[in-house]
Amino acid sequence: MAISTRNRPLRSLAALAAVTALAVTSCGRSDQGGDTATNGSGSAGKTAKELLPASFEKSGVLRVATAVGYPPMEMYKPGTTELTGVDPDLAKAVADELGLELKLTNAAFDGLIPGLKSGRFDLVMSSMTDSPQRRQAVDFVDYFRTGGVIMTKKGNPEGIKTLDDLCGKTVVLAKGSSNLEIGEKQNAECAKKMRISQSEDAPTGLLQLESGRAVATIVDYPVAQMFAEKNEAYEVVPTQYGAAPWGIAVSKDQNGLRDAVHKALQDLIDNGAYKKVLDKYGVAGSAVPKATINDGQ
Repeated sequence: MAISTRNRPLRSLAALAAVTALAVTSCGRSDQGGDTATNGSGSAGKTAKELLPASFEKSGVLRVATAVGYPPMEMYKPGTTELTGVDPDLAKAVADELGLELKLTNAAFDGLIPGLKSGRFDLVMSSMTDSPQRRQAVDFVDYFRTGGVIMTKKGNPEGIKTLDDLCGKTVVLAKGSSNLEIGEKQNAECAKKMRISQSEDAPTGLLQLESGRAVATIVDYPVAQMFAEKNEAYEVVPTQYGAAPWGIAVSKDQNGLRDAVHKALQDLIDNGAYKKVLDKYGVAGSAVPKATINDGQ
């Protein structure tokens, strides 16, 4: 399967606009725990299971949606249709903390928020940036913070350490991506301008490094880590740029579920299970020290 980087901060805005009006007028139901304060103040001293609305205890199931195609965050195990990656593994850990059976579904990324709003899913875990636009429609429990990193040929022959070092050099960046924005913003500050070419996606950009047509690119940190691990031709410069939180999306009429997930995630951080998942996929550099709610800018 071809590996592509999704510009998650910029995806799904058309679908979001269609559900924003509904988000403003929708009301929580009494059996959905909708009376819990947004800041989680009603959750003090309670366990994750105690915070869970009665409807979930009755069903015993947590329905989580993700969008495959963004390894190592969400993908299929080779040769199978079994979902794996950071998000599926964390979804299973959260479900276990809540005492629920996980039902994990692959869906189109643009349909994730509408599916959540319609009640098809309980949660969305799919490398989704916690943005002000999306928070008009959903709440987020933030679990990951990441940005773009510079990638070079192995050995970093140009000695690139920061964005400043890209000035005057030939750089390839994926079309329409937030990483293209990072590069263009830096280029505006360069006395000697970069020579920027645009690739269809990260893999084709990396081919330009191999062929010598470019000396660097910028790729989302978790994806860059995977590329570097699988191909010794590449090297990652570890500093992240444009970092933003990724969140577990929850419907705004499910405050009780949101607070239960928030507590479950914090428990996983505290007991080390969260770090084990991130270490498994080599993305511990994007770990958060504390679970937060709606912490995006």
